[in-house]
Amino acid sequence: MKKETGQEALFGPYLKEIRKEKRITLRAFCQQAKADPGNISKIERGVWPPPQDPDILARYARALGLSEGTDGWYRFFDYAATDCGIVPQDIMSDADVVKVLPVLFRTLRREKPTSEDLDRMVDKLRRS
Repeated sequence: MKKETGQEALFGPYLKEIRKEKRITLRAFCQQAKADPGNISKIERGVWPPPQDPDILARYARALGLSEGTDGWYRFFDYAATDCGIVPQDIMSDADVVKVLPVLFRTLRREKPTSEDLDRMVDKLRRS
């Protein structure tokens, strides 16, 4: 499903992909995550936006067996933020990183960087 920006939703399909890979039924996931199956189905199909409450996202991530601090955990939270057009809260809480975000945005607008360029940029951001 496409969002208003024309971009495909990331969060819902990712949630569904993990759930299917781990062979967790929708109902079993919803019981574990204390969520409504109808709502989760809408999220997975990209009809509804992902939740933004970190406690709800953490509950969903744990129900999927994602471990805090892993790439899968961060991707889960990042996709939830990206689908809503916001910068993830943990990024916004780092003042040094926030200062360089405008440079990142300007760079991305001018020309699309290669994967190698992005890797170098991320490495620089991590070291700042």
